[in-house]
Amino acid sequence: MTSLSFKRHGDKQNSDFFEEYLQALLIERDRVGLTDMIGQIEALMITVDPGQAIHYIGELCFMTPYHYLVTLESESHWTHVLRINMNSPDLLIREVKNSDTPGIFRSLNEIYPIGANKPNSRYMGEIIRVENMSEVTRLQQEREFRFFSQEDLHHLELPGNLAVSKPSPYTHNIVAYMERPEGHSRVYSLGISSIRNDVQEAYLSAKELQEQFNIEGLLTPIDHLATRVYSQNRETAILEWLSLTSYYYWGSYNIKDQNSSTNVTKSVHFPDEIYSPAKVFTANNTPYFVNHLEQLPSPTETFVRNYGPRLHHLAIGVIDGEYNGVENIDYVVDVIASQGKKFLLDVIGSREEGIKQIFSSASEHSSLIIEYVQRFGDFEGFFTKKNVAQLTHAAGVESELMQMQTKAMET
Repeated sequence: MTSLSFKRHGDKQNSDFFEEYLQALLIERDRVGLTDMIGQIEALMITVDPGQAIHYIGELCFMTPYHYLVTLESESHWTHVLRINMNSPDLLIREVKNSDTPGIFRSLNEIYPIGANKPNSRYMGEIIRVENMSEVTRLQQEREFRFFSQEDLHHLELPGNLAVSKPSPYTHNIVAYMERPEGHSRVYSLGISSIRNDVQEAYLSAKELQEQFNIEGLLTPIDHLATRVYSQNRETAILEWLSLTSYYYWGSYNIKDQNSSTNVTKSVHFPDEIYSPAKVFTANNTPYFVNHLEQLPSPTETFVRNYGPRLHHLAIGVIDGEYNGVENIDYVVDVIASQGKKFLLDVIGSREEGIKQIFSSASEHSSLIIEYVQRFGDFEGFFTKKNVAQLTHAAGVESELMQMQTKAMET
């Protein structure tokens, strides 16, 4: 199977540039063997501000199937490793010890009005499993991708057994490669490892709540990751991601009501997203500076202008079925809401439409939203156009409220 043999979905019109280079890049990626050498997403890296990691880990371990594994301590950071199993990506929650610690990733926040409020809080990017890290890196460098040196990695306090790309000019994310033989455990070469009592306590409390309400068994690993970019960077961000990974272009939908498009890529190796989440890119159809002429909604571009290009949400799957007479997703959301977590709207969708979805409010610790998604029967997509329009609108309302709060604080 080649990277271009998959069925195309959607109704979004792409440029001739995109269609030409989509073909050329994927054909060449297959030809030189990169598609075969690059595997699944091994881990997601998230940085939080000092003092936020314990609360965020408690939140994640209650709202998702993740478990606390270990903490890696380096000079300026704690890196907390969360894991479900070896078939699904880890979460690396990276916590800065000192709020004044400078860094490349912090600087990506500081020029954006809301992003600057939490200068160290951002999604960093993905770690991807490869068969031969030196060969993959060599081939990518021939394609003019740039990587941090080993000295850079030491200074940045990132695991030394990774090859890490420089941040993307389109998404501000990095892509890292990790060589891991089949059947071997994931190991991150960084600092001193320990089980921190305070983190363990927060983790156990979260799992006790899950057990009390019997929700952990209803949740599946990450279904997809959704990144928001500027309108002019939609196509280049997708092509760049496809060049760095073994993903293919699943398709794009025009969400006219919200003046945006939703664009999906998936792994060529893993048809089930629980093994390697789909990567979604959302962008405005028009740039912000024509809004005064067109009078169109602009929730996606507004988010990017306030936070910078970055990951917007993680989607967690909910097993198809019912619990106590209600759909599993409705039960899960009711339980989580009863413990104080807010949601941006009611659960939307239906069994007849094939899918139900909802967005949580953004985490105060990471600014990331968690989406819950339950598919019915053989539904294979990630949304209906009606659902994604409502979700985009709801997220836009929250972003506007955050913008107003920031302006109020400045005055």
